[in-house]
Amino acid sequence: MNDDELPAFWQRLGLPGLIDVHVHFMPDRVQQKVWAYFDRVGQLTGKDWPVHYRLSEAERLDRLRGFGVRAFPSLLYAHKPGMASWLNEWARDFAAANPDVIQTATMFPEPGVARYVEAAIDAGARIFKVHVQVGGFDPRDPLLDPAWGLLADTSTPVVVHAGSGPTPGAFTGPGPIGEVLARHPSLAMIAAHMGMPEYAEFIGFAERYDNVRLDTTMCFTDFIDHEFPLAELGPRLVALQGKILLGTDFPTIPHPVAHQVEALARLDLGDAWLRDVLWHNAAQLFGVTT
Repeated sequence: MNDDELPAFWQRLGLPGLIDVHVHFMPDRVQQKVWAYFDRVGQLTGKDWPVHYRLSEAERLDRLRGFGVRAFPSLLYAHKPGMASWLNEWARDFAAANPDVIQTATMFPEPGVARYVEAAIDAGARIFKVHVQVGGFDPRDPLLDPAWGLLADTSTPVVVHAGSGPTPGAFTGPGPIGEVLARHPSLAMIAAHMGMPEYAEFIGFAERYDNVRLDTTMCFTDFIDHEFPLAELGPRLVALQGKILLGTDFPTIPHPVAHQVEALARLDLGDAWLRDVLWHNAAQLFGVTT
């Protein structure tokens, strides 16, 4: 499937479009640094990572809308103190300018984190992003505990990259984030990349906790599946039909968005499963109607 065929695909399923919960938009100078990092990935890992949608912000928005993506966040994340608050302000303005954007925020273990998390929620943030791997911090940091509590108490979804893929960090894996969930069992966590490569453990979180969900970002794709295969967990994914959300990692992916959707379709878990993953689950979570 190519990107031009995406609208026909979701129309055949009887859907009004797609909702992608793992999309990145960020200030241009931050985005350029992210792309520069992925340009070096081949040197670090021996496997090149060509950025498929290295386009201007306006062109990227046009592409997403052309695919039929009706709602998406602007996932951004802080990797050092002092970043999160101004990123949240940027994301607030970006969502105000683009009504199909789910207003996003982030956080970092630093003094005042609970204060700016609360301010972001009060200002309309509907989803948070936390990147344990890039941030290099312990999600159990006591500075973060009140912020996790705020997210749990307000049922605000938070996309958490805590799996050890593509390379492990000091605090990645199911152990540290599992302790956060044990402390805040109502936390509405969306496990990015289904917890790659610790799929079984992160799927276990979704089975154990009512508000834990999984996003499909890069899972099952040709680029990653031979390294971190997941298909043998299919029966558990069927049982979690209502807790799996489409994610793509647009724009910094080495393949078309259509390939992510195609990878889900070829699991052959049924049209009802696909409808929920591509639209209904996220539509219910974020109140999207069209």
